[in-house]
Amino acid sequence: MQESSKRRGITPEDYFAFEFLSDPRLSPDGRLVAYVVTTVDQKQNRRQSNIWLVASDGTRPPRQFTTSAQSSSSPRWSPDGQSLAFLSSRPLADANTSAPQTTPTPSATASPSATPTAATTTPVPASTPGALGTATTPGVPSALSTIVVSEAPRSQVYLLSMDGGEARRVTNIKNGVGSFQWSPDGTRLAVVSRTGPSDARQPSSDVRHYKHPSYKFNDSGWFDDKRGHIWVVDVASGTAKQVTSGEEWNDSDPQWSPDSRKIAFVSDRTGKAFDESRNTDVWVVNADGTGTLSKISDHEEADDSPRWSPDGKTIAFIGEMHERDHPKIWLAPASGGAPSRLATDELDLIPSALKWAEGGRALYFEMGVKGEYQLFRVDVAGRKLRQVTTGARAVRGADYNDATRRMVYAANDFKHLDDLYVAALDGGNERQLTRLNEKLWRQLQLADVERMTYKGADGWDVDGFLVKPVGWREGKKYPLILSIHGGPAGQYGVDWYQEFQVYAAKGWAVLFTNPRGSTGYGQKFERGIEGEWGRNDYTDVMNGVEAALAKYSWIDRDRLGVTGGSYGGYMTNWIVGHTDIFKAAVTLRSVVNFISDEGTRDGAYGHKPDFGGDLFEKFDLYWERSPLKYAKNVKTPILILHSDNDYRVPLEQGEQWFRALKHYGATAEFVIFPRENHNLTRTGEPKHLVESLNWQIYWFDRYLNGNASATPPDAK
Repeated sequence: MQESSKRRGITPEDYFAFEFLSDPRLSPDGRLVAYVVTTVDQKQNRRQSNIWLVASDGTRPPRQFTTSAQSSSSPRWSPDGQSLAFLSSRPLADANTSAPQTTPTPSATASPSATPTAATTTPVPASTPGALGTATTPGVPSALSTIVVSEAPRSQVYLLSMDGGEARRVTNIKNGVGSFQWSPDGTRLAVVSRTGPSDARQPSSDVRHYKHPSYKFNDSGWFDDKRGHIWVVDVASGTAKQVTSGEEWNDSDPQWSPDSRKIAFVSDRTGKAFDESRNTDVWVVNADGTGTLSKISDHEEADDSPRWSPDGKTIAFIGEMHERDHPKIWLAPASGGAPSRLATDELDLIPSALKWAEGGRALYFEMGVKGEYQLFRVDVAGRKLRQVTTGARAVRGADYNDATRRMVYAANDFKHLDDLYVAALDGGNERQLTRLNEKLWRQLQLADVERMTYKGADGWDVDGFLVKPVGWREGKKYPLILSIHGGPAGQYGVDWYQEFQVYAAKGWAVLFTNPRGSTGYGQKFERGIEGEWGRNDYTDVMNGVEAALAKYSWIDRDRLGVTGGSYGGYMTNWIVGHTDIFKAAVTLRSVVNFISDEGTRDGAYGHKPDFGGDLFEKFDLYWERSPLKYAKNVKTPILILHSDNDYRVPLEQGEQWFRALKHYGATAEFVIFPRENHNLTRTGEPKHLVESLNWQIYWFDRYLNGNASATPPDAK
C-alpha cells in the first residue's frame, strides 16, 4: 500500500492542531533566532503564543523560551544580546517587578510645531492599591466613584535574561503597551500606549459622544477618548515619560535614531485624522520630549514606515503622492526641511516591511508579485531593484543581520504553513530551521495547485489557480467552487488556504483568480477596478470559469459553486444576480447595498475613487452597482455568513440581502456569528472559525452534491 493511500483529507477541525509561526528576530551576534509560535487551546477557545529560540546554523533543535499561562509575543533582543524583551499580559502577582506605576497627565493638544509637553511618571510601589487591576465603573454617579471593578491585565514589556531566571516586568503603563523598540544604547524603550482625559477623571456617563465621522474601526470597535502616543521607558528603573501628545491624532511606529537621541514616528497631525484624512506623515521628536517636532515627509497622502539609515543622516519611508497611487520608497534628510527623493524608479508594486541592511548600502522590503510574496532589495547608490527570494511561495517577516550577512524569514506555500528559514543576504544558501506541523502533514493528503493564465476583459491577462480534488481519477466528473478574494486590493496565489484544501478533500475542485483590482500586477491593473465594479471585474472572473471548463474536461458544468468574503462576497452576490450558472453560493461579510453601507461602515464614503465621486455625487451609480437591486433575479441557493460586530461591512448588509432574497422567494439561509468582526475567518474565535468552514461544507454538500440530508453545523 502506498503511503499516500494511508493519508486522509484535511478537515476544518484540523485548525485546532495547527502551529503558527511569526515575527522571527535574529540576535545581535546572528547566532540565535527568536520567534513566536501560536497554538490553539480548543477547550478554552483561545490562542496561546510563546517565544521559541533556535540556532541560526541549525546545529541545535528549537526550544521553548517562555512558558507562562499568558501569551508572550513581540520578541526583541537587547542591543547587547544578553536579554530578550517581549510583550505579555501576565497578572502583576506573576511578575518579578519593581516597575513604577505610570500616571501620565497628557499635555494640552498642541500644533505640530509646538513643543510637546512631556509627562513624567511618578514611581509608585507595585503593591500600592489601585496601581494595577482596578478601574472605576463606567456610568457610576460621582457619589459612588469609590466603587471599583477588576480589569483584565494589559500587555506590558517583560525582560528575560539569556542566562535564565524569571522574567522581569519593565513597564507598568496604565493602558498597556501596544508595541515597543529598544534604543540602540540599550538603556531605554520607546513604547506606544494609549492615553486620554478619562484616565484622570471618573466618567460621568456611559454614553458615547463623538465629534468626528471616524468613530469606530473594525478591529478596535467603538473609539473612546484615548489616543496612541509614544513613551520612553528607562529599562533599569521602569520610569516612563510620555514624549508625544494630542487628542486629535494617534502616534505610531516609533523608530530610534542610531545615536539614541531622537525618535521618528508616524502621525496625521493635520487636525483631521478622524475626519477622513489620509495624510499621515513622518515626524521626529527628541527622545527626552523637549524641543520642536520636525516633519520629514512631504506628501499630502499617506507616508509611513520611517527607517533611519545606519549613519543617522537619512530616513527612508514609504509614501503615496496621490490618492490610490501605489506607494513608493522615499529618502529624506533626517534633519528635515528638504524634498524627499525616490529610492528607485523601478517600483510598480506595493512595498512593505522596509529595513536597511548592508551598512546602509541597501534597503530590503517585501512585496506581493503575481500570486507570490517575495523579498526585494534596492541598491541605494545605484537605485536598482532586485528580487532576492524566489519560488512558488509567500516569504514574509524578514529580519537582517549585517554582522553575519544573513537574514531569516517565514515562508509558506500552498501545502504548508509558515516555517523559519535562514539565508545569505543575496538569498543564497537557504536552510530550513523549523518543521512545524510536520506530524500533521504526514497524516494528510493535500492538493496541489496549478497556475493558469487566461484573457479577461479588454484582452488583459488574468492569473487563475486551479486545485484538483483529492483522489482525482481520470474519467470522473467533479464539482468546482469559484472563490473570489477580498479587497479588491489583494491577491490570491501560492499561500496557505485551509478552506481550499478542505474543499479539495471533500471532492471539489477549486478555482481562484486575480481579476483587475488585484495587487501584485502593477498600478494600472490594480486601479483597473475604477468604475468597473460589477462590469469588467465580473467579466474577468467569469472568463476564468469558462477557461477552466474549457481546459479541464472533468469539471462538471452542472455543479458549480461560488463563494467569497468582503469584496469577494460582493462579487458573489453580484454574480448570482446576473447568471444562473452556479448551483450554490456562500457569501461572507459581503456588501449588497452601497447606499446604506457608505454611511454605516467604519470608513465613511471610501468608494469615491472607485466610482468617480462620493455617494451624494453618484447616487444612481452606487445603486446601479449594488447587488441588492438585482435580488429578484437570484435563483441560486445562497448561504449568508456575517458577524454581528463587523464594522467594515455592517451586519445590516447581510440582513438586507437575506430579507430581499426571501421576499423574492429565493432559497437562502442567514447565519450570524456573535462577538466577531470582519476578520472572522482570519482571527475569529477558533470555534467560530472552524464552524464557518463547516457551514460552507454543509451548503455545498447540499446543493453541489445534491445531499438533501446534509446537516447544518448547529444541528449536529
